[in-house]
Formats: sequence, structure tokens, C-alpha cells
Amino acid sequence: MKENISNNEKVTLEELQLPQDLKKLTISQCNGLCKEIRTILISTVSKTGGHLASNLGAVELTMALHRNFNSPEDKIVWDVGHQAYTHKILTGRLDRFSTLRQENGISGFPKPSESEHDTFISGHSSTSVSVACGISEAMKLQGKDNYAVAVIGDGAMSGGMFYEAMNNCGRDRQRNLIVVLNDNNMSISKSVGALSKYLTSLRNTERYLHTKRAVERGLEKIPLVGKSVTKGIKNVKDSVKSNILEQSTMFEDMGFIYLGPVNGHNLAELEEVFHMAKSYHQPVFIHVKTVKGKGYSPAEANPGEYHGISKFDIATGNPEVAAADSYSTVFGKELVKLADKDEKLCAITAAMKYGTGLQFFHFKYPDRFFDVGIAEQHAVTFAGGLASMGMTPVFAVYSTFLQRAYDQLVHDVAIGGLHVVLGVDRAGIVGEDGETHQGLLDVPMLTTIPNTTVYSPSCYMEMKMCMRKAIYEDKGLAAVRYPRGSEKMEFDQSDITTEWLFKQLSGSKILIITYGRLYNEAIKAQKELEKGGINCDILKLTKIFPLDGKLGDEIKQYPRIVFFEESMGEGSISEKVGDILSELGYCGDYSRVTADGFVKQASVRSCLDKLGLTRCRMADYIRQRSNNNGKA
Repeated sequence: MKENISNNEKVTLEELQLPQDLKKLTISQCNGLCKEIRTILISTVSKTGGHLASNLGAVELTMALHRNFNSPEDKIVWDVGHQAYTHKILTGRLDRFSTLRQENGISGFPKPSESEHDTFISGHSSTSVSVACGISEAMKLQGKDNYAVAVIGDGAMSGGMFYEAMNNCGRDRQRNLIVVLNDNNMSISKSVGALSKYLTSLRNTERYLHTKRAVERGLEKIPLVGKSVTKGIKNVKDSVKSNILEQSTMFEDMGFIYLGPVNGHNLAELEEVFHMAKSYHQPVFIHVKTVKGKGYSPAEANPGEYHGISKFDIATGNPEVAAADSYSTVFGKELVKLADKDEKLCAITAAMKYGTGLQFFHFKYPDRFFDVGIAEQHAVTFAGGLASMGMTPVFAVYSTFLQRAYDQLVHDVAIGGLHVVLGVDRAGIVGEDGETHQGLLDVPMLTTIPNTTVYSPSCYMEMKMCMRKAIYEDKGLAAVRYPRGSEKMEFDQSDITTEWLFKQLSGSKILIITYGRLYNEAIKAQKELEKGGINCDILKLTKIFPLDGKLGDEIKQYPRIVFFEESMGEGSISEKVGDILSELGYCGDYSRVTADGFVKQASVRSCLDKLGLTRCRMADYIRQRSNNNGKA
């Protein structure tokens, strides 16, 4: 920072040592920086894609946090981490911010390996209070007097884990724990349920906090009394509140001191409430009101559309390339067609109505559409309840979020043999959102559950056929998994099936096994290898679990078998095929190419290429395997 900077002088982010210099600035100077940050956010996300609206709404809040707390000694935990872009800018990553969500760039979520200011990885919601509770307990055990601050959105408060943490944390009064609710009245999909109504009632009590502040300021001005009265100010809260609010808040019943609501775009108000919260040295809950998309009119008008967005034109706000179709959209529209003839069919989402294509179902059949909020565990068990009464529930959910509901799939659906259908969206590699969002664990997870059928179609038509089988022919738990984006179909319609088929060439001694969108890559690899004199057959699986008992005898005749799979290797279908071959005494060369560990952010194509799952990498692997007699 420049020496002896005037309080009236304009400053820019580039000339500051961040975050420490923020404390040296005036409110006016910080407001100027907030405008600069919004310009950077809009400019960067328009080029890289990402989560725009939530970050635009959290600029002043983030600025106030770093001016009033001492990161990294004080720990700020973001929930969900996609609202932490300003945090990244203010903690030494301004010069790299243009690489956001790009390969070898900075992550779109907090990442401790990236910066000491990133306290905890947070790609899924409703976790921050649990994390901060653990951190504050560790600080107490270590004799530290620092603060743990959890920043949570109102949508994430629909997750049950939040209440488990609040119930546990509020019991211990001697804890430097502060929970900040970033209430923008807008989760990914519109907030639903009793909680949303409760927060709405709290938003109407702003005069309580303003009145309390005025009383406290008045008491502080009384001559001679000084600090002795300051200590008593905290007791004023109860008497003031009893005259304005008829009952205590839910958060106070859990053991937290409740402060708010406050204007999340007013730095002076934010700093005052943070100063007040720090003085208690007890669990404090701060209710902050913000506007999602603040400062960019298209995002303010349509915050849901700008929650997560691809590249877009800043002037118009329109996406750079508007996708004409996608697996999610086709799934949603096909579900409506089935519901037209089936009154028992219901659709469920966990706050991802638009992301999963269920907006069409909601529009036409609102009575049979259920948005349960960010509560995947509840969604599955709720579906079990519907199924127990003869309804046919379809829960459309991202692969990465389905991980949160494993116990419910086992205990509340599969054990009882209830017929629940899962639309597992974003299965496989998703790209720029990185490790927390890659859908590489649903296959190992689902295939451990008895009474479960799993399909992985390779095109739209196949997905529609699988949906019909899952809904009307299968029993128990049935899942149709499909990738993010649109179909890439360079194979014949004769290849479409809901079971399995061979794509054979004459004289082949090599067999490629795969499923889902990788079939398209395998077809291209087969053609490339054929040109070089290497013939390969392909076994395409669509119903990937349970495996047909006849498959072992069909494939054991091949001297060399390679399984390409867009899944984590442990517990994968390729592992199960290997077990079958072993039981049959197979003596040939069996190998498999899968993910092995978490996959960092990059484009989908780059991720697949690094995993060896693109046309060229498949062909190279088989050539090398053939040349080295089975040793790639």
C-alpha cells in the first residue's frame, strides 16, 4: 500500500497488500473497492463461466469479514464455497483470478492447498457450521482466542446437517463461534417450506436491531458510568426485544445470540454487528440480508439463471452459446410425457429444478412435483414414503449430491424393496467445478446396494427407453445415469439397446468394453485402429448393473479385453467384470482404464483425455498393449 495514503484518495486492489491493508482504509474507499470487485467478477465469469449471482451478492459481506477478522488466524468457513470468489480476490489471488475454474488455475471453491486463507474444502452445502464448530472446539483445546466464522446461505439451511450442528454448538456458551446467514431470499431454486416462511418473518424485524443499537449508544454516553454500563448493555437486549418481538428466535432457543437482520450491502452496519458479535465470546448467529446478483441487472432480475452460468455476453447478459438441448432437458421433457398417461408418477428435486430439467414437470403437474430444498437425504426417504403408498417417485439429482443420501437408499428404499427411480444427472466428469462435483462415485455406490438396477445410456433415445424400463418394468431401486451436456452420437440407431450388444469386426481378438457416452469414443477408436490393421470388437453395456450372467461366457473367448470406464476404479463395473473372468478361469489379458483418485478442474474433454478415455487415448492404449504383449 502506498505510504501516507489520504482518507479521500481512491485506492485500487492492485496497490494493496491483501487482506491486511483493508483495515487501513475508510468505508468510502472500501465501497470503491467493492465496485471494482464486481467489475472483476462479471468480467471474469463472462469468460470462464462459474457462479455469478451469489458472489455479486456477497461482496460487501466478504469485505467486512476481512476487515473485522484476522484471517488466517481467524477461520472463515464458506458454505457452499461457490460464494467465495471475493474472498479469493481479497486473499492474494487477484493476479490469478482470470484462471478461475480453468485447468491449472484456481479452483471455483475454497481449497486449503491453494491458500492458507481457505479453511476447508466446501463444494456441498450445509456443512459450514459443523466445520466451524469443530474448529472452535480445537481452538479452545489449544488455548487460542481466535474466531471460527461460518458463512451459510438461506438455501443451505434447508439441509438437516445445519440443524444438527446448531443444536450441538449452541450448548457450549464458551465458544468463539459466529454463524453468518447470507440471506438473499433465493437458493439455487426458490427457497421452499416452513423455513423460508420463518426467515421471511425475521426479515420484518429490522427495527429490533436498530432500536437496540440506539439504546446501547445512548447508554454509552452516560457520564462517569463508562465500562460498567457497557457490560450491562448485553442485558438490555432481552428487555428491548421483549417489547418488539413476541417470542425468541429459533436460533436463540438453540443457544445462540441472535443479531439481525442487517443490510448486507452496508459496510458500516456490517462492521458494527461483527464488532458486537465478537464482544460476546459466545455462539452468535448474525442474520445478513443481501441481494443475489447485486450490481448486475440481468443477474438481479434472474438470480436462478445466474447461479451457475457458462460464458456469456456482458452487455446483453446472454450466454455465449445457448445449448439447444441436453440430457437434463430431454430427461425432464420425457418425464412429462410419461406423466401425461400416468397419474402415479411424481417428480422430486433437491433445490435443482432447473438444473435437472424438472421445470417442465413443475409447470404442467405442480401437485405431483416436490422441491424439498437442499436435503437429499430427506428426498430419498420422502420418495420411499410415496412409493409405499403406490406412487412412482422419480428423484432427479446430480451424481455428486446423491452421495449424501447413501444410507437412505439402503435403509429406506432398497431393504423394503420399494420402487424408487433415480435420474442421476451429471454422471461422470463434469469439468470445471472440479473434485467436489465430478460424478465418479455413483456407480461404486449404487452397485453395492441389493435390489438395485442401474442404466447408463449412450444417447437420448436410449435414455428414454431406459427411463421407461426403470419406471414400468424394474422393481426396487432403479437408476438412470447420464452425463452433463448434450449427446454426441456418431453410431447407428441399430446400436441402441437397454441391455448389451456387440459391435463386431471380422477376425477380432481384442474386445473393448464400455458404456454411456464413452461408447461414442470407442466407436471412433475402433475405426482408427482398423485403419492401422488392428481389429477390435466392442461390447456396449447399457444396463450396467446387475450384469447379465451370460456375459462371462461371451467375452472369455477374446485373448485381450480392455474396459474403458468413466468411474472411480474401486467398486466399478470393470472390477466386477474382472471378478467374473477370474471365476471363469480366464487366462487372457484383461485390463481396465478408469479414474484413480479425485479429478481436478479442467474442461470435460481435458479431464477425459488425462484419464485415457478419449478416442485417441483409447487407440494409443490398445496399440501399446498389443505391442508390449499385454503390458501397457
